[in-house]
Amino acid sequence: MGSVRDARAVVTGGGAGIGAALARRLAAEGARVAVNDLDAAKARAVAAEIGGVALPGDASGVVPAARGALGGGIDLFCANAGVGTGGGPEAADDEWATAWDVNVMAHVRAARELVPEWLERGEGRFVATVSAAGLLSMVGAAPYSVTKHAALAFAEWLSLTYRHRGIAVHAVCPQGVRTDLLRATGPAGDLVLAPGAIEPEQVADAVVAGIAEERFLILPHPEVAGYSAVRATEPDRWLAGMNRLQRTLEDGRG
Repeated sequence: MGSVRDARAVVTGGGAGIGAALARRLAAEGARVAVNDLDAAKARAVAAEIGGVALPGDASGVVPAARGALGGGIDLFCANAGVGTGGGPEAADDEWATAWDVNVMAHVRAARELVPEWLERGEGRFVATVSAAGLLSMVGAAPYSVTKHAALAFAEWLSLTYRHRGIAVHAVCPQGVRTDLLRATGPAGDLVLAPGAIEPEQVADAVVAGIAEERFLILPHPEVAGYSAVRATEPDRWLAGMNRLQRTLEDGRG
């Protein structure tokens, strides 16, 4: 059974939304939490609320500072920072690059710093906030869908490579969550995500439960498992259903 009590934890994107909910829940469970966010004021506010430490700045470079702030080591890293870039092939190269850098490479850079420490110690825990889009897809948002698929693939690779050496990995794949990111998704989010949206605190609850049960895949929306099964076993049926959503989106815009 996994536990976060007394863990030295880092939460990126911890100033609001799922990240803030994770930081609060981990602290309530007895973890020592470092809150990272690009918005320094938000990071400091959440850290002050939970008795943690604020580490403002880019998530990609937070590990060395967090290690020092938490007394020399990190036990639990929550790679939660993300961007919800929309559009398709027409999206600008810099938008694709930002999505790739934040949604994927920030996880890679964190793991590059953390894995040697964890292998030496024989334990460590990496929680990747991926999105149901990583298992499925999201209409109207190719950069987001593609990079979230990559984030899931990287989490899977970490797990299959290091689980026998004490490193636990979890991929959190919610659908709609009532955050600023959902509000920014526009008509596509209103159509696909808003009807079943849950609160960030429900995601945090699911994460703690998933850690306790040592589950790789954490699904705050359990129905995603069924959708993923159809995608894997009946891809044409699944694609046809997603295309119906796309046409509904286009009709609404017209």
